[in-house]
Amino acid sequence: MKIHHLRNATLVIETEEHVILVDPMLGKRKTIAPFTIFRYKPKRNPLVALPKNSREILSRVTHCLITHLHPDHIDKAGEVFLRRKSIPVICSAKDEKSLSLRGLNIMQTLNYWEPQPFLGGRIIGIPALHGYGFIAKLMGNVMGFYVELTNEKSIYISSDTIFTDDVQKVLIELKPDIATVACGTARLDIGQPLLMRMNDILKFATLAPGKVFANHLEALNHCPTTREELRRALTENNLLYKTAIPSDGTSVEYL
Repeated sequence: MKIHHLRNATLVIETEEHVILVDPMLGKRKTIAPFTIFRYKPKRNPLVALPKNSREILSRVTHCLITHLHPDHIDKAGEVFLRRKSIPVICSAKDEKSLSLRGLNIMQTLNYWEPQPFLGGRIIGIPALHGYGFIAKLMGNVMGFYVELTNEKSIYISSDTIFTDDVQKVLIELKPDIATVACGTARLDIGQPLLMRMNDILKFATLAPGKVFANHLEALNHCPTTREELRRALTENNLLYKTAIPSDGTSVEYL
């Protein structure tokens, strides 16, 4: 299995048989309004362009997982890409209507903790809580995914979430070979962070039984945590050896 990191939460899982796109934010720089105006500099998003090799990687996509409907996870360009190629989409049952109205090809919908067959293996929708405190209610529903494919590493796409009992359950009971974690510590102008604070990122990495794949970094104006800050914290806690912090346009191969 190879995981290509494109930008922010947008990644591509490549196996021998399938190429699965996750959360396609595919638009040009500065096509989305700032997510915060006062707390951090009101720069338009995304802050960075897609890497040059993204077109070639995207040309091979066979399926798409969508965790939730925020524009940094599926934007207008992402919708156009999925419609134009009629890519089969897998999403939360709560998002089916909205995505269908956008003209997407919904192949499969999931409820939390209900395993379903998927590409010869299985997939489970995992609850995600998008923020600490009251801000999570404003963020709406989010779904992570646990995916097992034949003769491949198991992978947990935790999505935009803080550390919860559900997250812990996946790490301890399902024991994914690879676990992705959103590390940007995003914040709006009000409320607490929308993603894990550093102490919870470290807890996630500690409990992960296999490798950790860190993303959601350095692409949005409300995500202050940098790759270097994350690398330093992981190093200080002897966790860097099991964690990949990929640059945009790079890939990690898991044998």
